[in-house]
Amino acid sequence: MADRIIFGKLTGSTLKIIALLTMLTDHIAAFLIHYDRYPAVYYVMRNIGRISFPIFCFLIVEGYFHTSDIKKYMLRLAAFGIISEMPFDLALTGLNNKSILHQNVFFTLLLGLAVVWFIDNNKNNVIIHCLAIWVGCVAAVLFKTDYSCFGVIQIIMFYYFRNVRLYRIAGIILLNMFMGQPAGAASLLFIENYNGKRGLKLKYLMYAFYPVHLLIIGIAAEIMRR
Repeated sequence: MADRIIFGKLTGSTLKIIALLTMLTDHIAAFLIHYDRYPAVYYVMRNIGRISFPIFCFLIVEGYFHTSDIKKYMLRLAAFGIISEMPFDLALTGLNNKSILHQNVFFTLLLGLAVVWFIDNNKNNVIIHCLAIWVGCVAAVLFKTDYSCFGVIQIIMFYYFRNVRLYRIAGIILLNMFMGQPAGAASLLFIENYNGKRGLKLKYLMYAFYPVHLLIIGIAAEIMRR
């Protein structure tokens, strides 16, 4: 796949920081703020949070094209998905949670990355493309990963339309509207300003930030429930 012509000003590390901060805003609202008491604050923060996931999907695809070892990339996502599951469940439903039916976003990103890898290694086989997408989406639904099959589809769209800006923008806007989170389209204001450079070396920031912030929020939410 040919390299894109890009003129933006934001590095990959800047996009990552934006995604982490908007995700944090979303999770504070989702797990710590009562909608009935502070509906306006809750609504604004949750909509700000919608910006984060499309950026993570975009960065997963960019990571695929820049990684030197796709297997290690997948293993990192899987490992931190396992590490993050307990903090995720704690924040979601508290210490009394007995369910393993809702998996954190690392597993969604892993499935999307696996589908991209399979498609990219079978570029001329449309049947394999369709099969890989179907398997990835079904797996996301069956394992109830965060954002379900729509998360996987969003990653795939960033792959297919990586070099076609108009299709990428239209596709992401329509998908996020269909997902019921139109505010997610605001992520394009940052994504489309990407300059193709890595920026600061923050390789493990996302990996560590996700379980740590969920653990802190989960503990705080549990205290508030008592």
